Amino acid sequence: MHTIDFERLSLRDGMAVLDLGCGQGRHIHGLYYAADMTCLGMDLSLEDLIHTRDGFDAYPDFSDDRGQAYGLACADALHLPLPDHSLDRVICSEVLEHLPDYKTALGEIKRIIKPGGIFAMSVPRAWPERICWRLSEEYHNTPGGHVRIFNARTLRADIENVGFRFTGKHYAHGLHSPYWWLKCLLWNRRDDHPLILAYKRFLEWDILARPMLTRGLEVMVAPVMGKSVVMYFERMEDQ
Repeated sequence: MHTIDFERLSLRDGMAVLDLGCGQGRHIHGLYYAADMTCLGMDLSLEDLIHTRDGFDAYPDFSDDRGQAYGLACADALHLPLPDHSLDRVICSEVLEHLPDYKTALGEIKRIIKPGGIFAMSVPRAWPERICWRLSEEYHNTPGGHVRIFNARTLRADIENVGFRFTGKHYAHGLHSPYWWLKCLLWNRRDDHPLILAYKRFLEWDILARPMLTRGLEVMVAPVMGKSVVMYFERMEDQ
């Protein structure tokens, strides 16, 4: 399940790409097969990084025939262990809402991207997220949980002020918003309630089978109730 639209990244052979806050690998696994690139994944969770590594082990490795490579590291978004201007693309999906000092993370992202490179990010969309917060205190008030609800215009301005040019925006996962509302409403049974389990099976079927009916429905509902807002930026030349 990709939140970032890879078509907007103009990926090419020979690039170096970072998935910052890669979690269990849903984006970096896709990036690895998108072109002959060096794909890096960084996250604070060692357990998630192990899951990401295991995901690579479960799929064919074409690196002997192509110029693919991947690396995983446990790293802090506020102190990225990478040289200046070393990456062509950085994606950061559903991460910034977890960081109290997200502006320092934005500065680090700007530092490591080459001028002209692309930064793609996503955060929870404000109004579906507010419903989650109102339905469940535990949803956000847990260690490592969401520390803020972003206003997309404000976040865009923050990213532009760091040194990026805004290039586009869309919304994603409209079919997922009701699932999270249900989980928040029934928080104490979020892992075993029959209604939640049925909706989860529906989403998993949609992701794997990608039937035309639900794909068309997603196109219609994402602009209205998409769970995530996704924005794309180009790193400007230093003045």
